[in-house]
Amino acid sequence: MFLSALKLTNFRNYAYQSVAFSPKLNLVTGLNGMGKTNLLDAVYYICMGKSHFSGTDRNVVKQGEEFFRLESHFSLKGKTEKIVAKVVPGKQKTFERNDNAYPRISDHVGLLPVVFMAPDDTVLALEGSEERRRFMDNTLCQLDHRYLDELLVYNKVLQNRNALLKQFGERGGYNPILLAAYDQQLSPPGAYILEKRKQFAEQFQPLFLEYYQQICDGAETVKCHYRSQLLENDFAALLVETAEKDRLLQRTTAGIHKDDLQFYMNDLPLKRFASQGQLKSFVLCLKLAQYDLLKKEKKVAPILILDDLFDKLDDLRVAYLMGLLAGENFGQVFISDTHPERAEEIAKNFAGHYKKFIIAHAEAEEMRGET
Repeated sequence: MFLSALKLTNFRNYAYQSVAFSPKLNLVTGLNGMGKTNLLDAVYYICMGKSHFSGTDRNVVKQGEEFFRLESHFSLKGKTEKIVAKVVPGKQKTFERNDNAYPRISDHVGLLPVVFMAPDDTVLALEGSEERRRFMDNTLCQLDHRYLDELLVYNKVLQNRNALLKQFGERGGYNPILLAAYDQQLSPPGAYILEKRKQFAEQFQPLFLEYYQQICDGAETVKCHYRSQLLENDFAALLVETAEKDRLLQRTTAGIHKDDLQFYMNDLPLKRFASQGQLKSFVLCLKLAQYDLLKKEKKVAPILILDDLFDKLDDLRVAYLMGLLAGENFGQVFISDTHPERAEEIAKNFAGHYKKFIIAHAEAEEMRGET
């Protein structure tokens, strides 16, 4: 699978841009603030139906404009897929596949698997559990449409339950029957999400370990551990048990929205004892393992996007990574970098199968075609 062409209209700082990509390596270079990351985010958006960086489309549309549009052409399993996104933030959002609109945007997720690595992805290890749940969900939503549906249902019911608890606190009174009605709605999607996350952890761990041993030469022992309150507790019973605590705190304190993927190095918590270099290598291996898992389950090579990666890794790991990406296991790769000279060094690994783009003031100029 690869993205052959993309047209951007009013997307972030791009007024209009049309780009034809290489099926293997695409180098996106230029100074900071010119639009490199925005171009990569457009690739992610057309795959996932949302920005990698922003939870609202209002932050995606070009300043001063009322809409944005993305038109893309993919080669997928021998067929051409035309995917178009038409978005008027806050009013209308439509995704079309071969000129037919999806009934729901969520129906599109998973068709075009993608993995995005950004400089701030160390938050996976350093910040709270929400980031790690998002990592699991990003993977599983691309693998399983039902998972995405159940997650949407769960989050909506959770939002309503929390609003009710807050209402109890602000207005006084307490209605356990109404609260129990929400409890009954939480349990079925919660059970499905729990089971899929357990399966994810079992499949993900060996892939992650393999990459870490290769890239870091087995210098440390590492592991990922899936933690959930529901692994040893019945969800319905737990909601009853925590009802009084929930009433006092005015939020739901038990459920799969409290799950975590805990990271360890040499049996110690990663975020407390790892160096900056170890953190960056750890996160890189997480993303490569995510790529491998998606590829094995989807039977197609995902798009891999590496944004400003090389300021975060030492030369030895960069060299190893480039040799890895040039191999047969990986498909289309997008890499951004501020240094054109370094981009040329990267390209040497790909035997001429690449395109290079210079980004200046939201205009992409192709500097070299494939050979």
